[in-house]
Amino acid sequence: MAKRILLPLDRSETSQAVLPVVAELARGSGATVRLLHVAPVPRERVADDGRVVAYANQEMERIESERRRFLKAAEAELEGVPVEAVVRFGNPADEILLEADVFGADLIAVTAHGRGWFRHLLSDVVGALFRRSDVPVLVLASR
Repeated sequence: MAKRILLPLDRSETSQAVLPVVAELARGSGATVRLLHVAPVPRERVADDGRVVAYANQEMERIESERRRFLKAAEAELEGVPVEAVVRFGNPADEILLEADVFGADLIAVTAHGRGWFRHLLSDVVGALFRRSDVPVLVLASR
C-alpha cells in the first residue's frame, strides 16, 4: 500500500478529477498526500516602453502565492488525509520526478486528458513519468 502519494496538479478541472480517487486510496492506506504544482520559470515583465514592470523574482513570488491558493482549494477535497503542498518552477516532468524522489513517494497519481489517453501516455509529461519514474504511476484517463 502506498504511504506517500505525490499528486501533481495543473490548474485544469481535468487534472483535479483524480482527487477523489487519491482521497479514497489515502484514507484506506493511511497515506500522506503531497500536492504539487509546477509552473514555468517566470521572466521579468517589461512594459512597451522597455521599463521593467516586475522582476523575475517578484513574478516568482506572485505565481507561488497564487498557486498555493489553488492547492489549498484542492486540499479541501482531501478531508481527513494528511496533506502537504508545494510549488516548484521548471520542466513539469523533471520537477515531478525530483519531488517524488525528495518526498519518498510510493505512488505518483496523474490524470491524462486531451487526445486519446494511450497516445497521451506516449508523449508529454505523463509519458515521461512512465518512462523515467522509479515508482508506480497511477493514471486516470479522462475525456
